This record gives sequence, C-alpha cells and structure tokens, in this order.
Amino acid sequence: MMTDTTTDANARIDAIVKSNPVVLFMKGSPLFPQCGFSSRAVAILQHLGAEFEGVDVLQDQAIRQGIKNYSDWPTIPQLYVHGEFVGGSDIMMEMYESGELATLLGNEKPQD
Repeated sequence: MMTDTTTDANARIDAIVKSNPVVLFMKGSPLFPQCGFSSRAVAILQHLGAEFEGVDVLQDQAIRQGIKNYSDWPTIPQLYVHGEFVGGSDIMMEMYESGELATLLGNEKPQD
C-alpha cells in the first residue's frame, strides 16, 4: 500500500517529468553537482548543448526516494527525455559515445 507521501512524491515527479522535455534528477544542481556521476551527466548534456531541468534530490527526501520507485532504477542521476526514462550516468556515457544521446535529444552536432 502506498502512503500519501509516496503518492505525493510520485505525482510531483510525474509532473516534473511531463512538463520538461529534458530532466536530470541529480545530487546537487547543474552548477554545483554533489557527486561525480551527477557531474558527468551534467557535462554530457552541456557538451551536447541540451537545455535541461536539473532537480536536486538532496533538497527533498521524498523525491530522492520517490524517483527510485518511479523509474524502478536504484541510482541517481536519472535522465528523462520527453517523459521517458533514459538511464543513469553510465548509460548516458555509452549513448553519448555512440551518438544515440545526441539523436535522442535532437541536438545532432558535428563532433569536434
């Protein structure tokens, strides 16, 4: 049985994911990431020129736990593009290297 807090967090996460084309749930903010994985995720998105909404899970315990339930993924950061869960930092790195992430984000830029 879900508690009100879980339901509330889920509804808030759902609203964030659906109202922003690209969302990164992370530890810290895009300007000040608080872990190496979040930092790498931000660097990848910035390198691709993607505009994204950063959500600091350290500021909200309900979101921090809720996002793991929402995606059924145990780790943070988590990237969502157009409402779909993409993955964490390792998956983002693989997709970045293959060019898949640029395509998904619609920001296909020539590689330097």
